[in-house]
Amino acid sequence: MMALSLQESAYPLKFHLLTIYLQKAMDFHGVCIPSSNHHYSPSLLLPHLSPFSSSRKPSPHLPPLSISCSSNVKWRECLPSTVGRRVITISFLGFGVSRLLSLSEAMAEPALELYRYTDPKEGFTLLVPSSYVKVDKAGATVLFEDANKKANNVGAVVAPTRISSLGEFGTPQFVVDKLIQAERRKESTKEAEVISVSERSGESGAQVYEFEYKLDSTRGGMKRVFSAAVVASKRLYLLNITHSDSAESPLDTDTRNVLEQVLHSFDVVPSS
Repeated sequence: MMALSLQESAYPLKFHLLTIYLQKAMDFHGVCIPSSNHHYSPSLLLPHLSPFSSSRKPSPHLPPLSISCSSNVKWRECLPSTVGRRVITISFLGFGVSRLLSLSEAMAEPALELYRYTDPKEGFTLLVPSSYVKVDKAGATVLFEDANKKANNVGAVVAPTRISSLGEFGTPQFVVDKLIQAERRKESTKEAEVISVSERSGESGAQVYEFEYKLDSTRGGMKRVFSAAVVASKRLYLLNITHSDSAESPLDTDTRNVLEQVLHSFDVVPSS
């Protein structure tokens, strides 16, 4: 909605300033000037300044509009009656096109909003897209799916482990190598490629490994996967974020930024 209001406010202001400029220029050349209460499209006065095209030529069906008259002649007396109707029609057309462009921007895929989900029993927290719904699925501690496309989801798994930290298991690169090997062993996997590997400390002080990789499979096609792993209190916490990333509908920058926020928000909290 904000993009729409900005467009609607900037559109008349821009043309008002341009009209003032044209009035001053036409006064100098003794051309009839419209009064302040007469809405006259500058694109008709100077076609080369039209907002639709920088090289627009005047329509051969429109009469010439550079009309000379004395300063004491009223504006309406200077123009043929048909011109006013054409000016109004084209002005409304220009406004309509601008409004349609604004609406198309507003109707573009909106940025995902996030809210915080915390599981005090299992002891973890993360941000979740507000358009995702919580569903039950065997093997997942919690799972959220895109209401419009179930292949896009955010899930977490908590399982007991014998190690006290991820460092005891291996480096981030070692862990992601094991992860990719496991993916490639699946019959449905056609291709798996690591994009990035990183490490951070959560607000809890726990060591967090983060991974990003591409996965092409017979189940859902090309996907982008973001994963995070944490070990705390002899528990292994795994986050898995999956989003479609096909050639027809690639992962856009805004959605990617939101998914990265989800990834970076994953952390452990003291269990109740």
